[in-house]
Amino acid sequence: RVLSLELNKDRDVERIHGSGINTLDIEPVEGRYMLSGGSDGVIVLYDLENLSRQPSYTCKALFSVGRSHPDVHRFSVETVQWYPHDTGMFTSSSFDKTLKIWDTNTLQPADIFHFEGTVYSHHMSPVATKHCLIAVGTKSPKVQLCDLKSGSSSHILQGHRQAVLAVSWSPRHEYVLATGSADGKVKLWDVRRASGCLSTLDQHNGEMSKASSEAASTAHNGRVNGLCYTSDGLHLLTIGTDDRMRLWNSSTGENTLVSF
Repeated sequence: RVLSLELNKDRDVERIHGSGINTLDIEPVEGRYMLSGGSDGVIVLYDLENLSRQPSYTCKALFSVGRSHPDVHRFSVETVQWYPHDTGMFTSSSFDKTLKIWDTNTLQPADIFHFEGTVYSHHMSPVATKHCLIAVGTKSPKVQLCDLKSGSSSHILQGHRQAVLAVSWSPRHEYVLATGSADGKVKLWDVRRASGCLSTLDQHNGEMSKASSEAASTAHNGRVNGLCYTSDGLHLLTIGTDDRMRLWNSSTGENTLVSF
């Protein structure tokens, strides 16, 4: 089944970006609108609905934050994400060291968070009802938590040794966050706890006790640059620059040893 997958020949997307596209997000409310972020800082919003009723059609761009927009990101946009509960707001983060909260209707930033280093990734919880925290991974080894309600980014999670390249909230537990770093480690956090870190995933499932403890608790033999929970939140998929993709049991932290 996997080998027979192919691109949809009936649906195309209007080409607006003049350079590479780094990030896409389809809003979870209706599944109708899609955001894209480019390596030139441009953000485009598309309508995926087939209004023409023709069998083949092109998804039109509704509008974009282009190079001439006063609030356009100066450098590459690394992550775009819709606000999980309605399409009136979306977020974007960039190599220009900012995270911007956008009002979809006016295309103006409602809030801007500034960081000391490059921003690699951010994520809002799809299930949170008790908090409005955006997790942000930057060049700093500290994971930043930005509070949408207060507009401040005071909360940090300490434990990684190098840049945090990927962050993802659990779709099952609203306070649980997974982070992946250039130090090869993947950590799971409960953001309510002062110490924060619940566990550090170990690709060898604890069987490297002969080696130093440092070598034992890495998720990848390289930088961890991607994280994704399965939709039920029971498993976590990680990718690294060691050309490996690993599937973990998110409650026990066990490497399931599935070979991709």
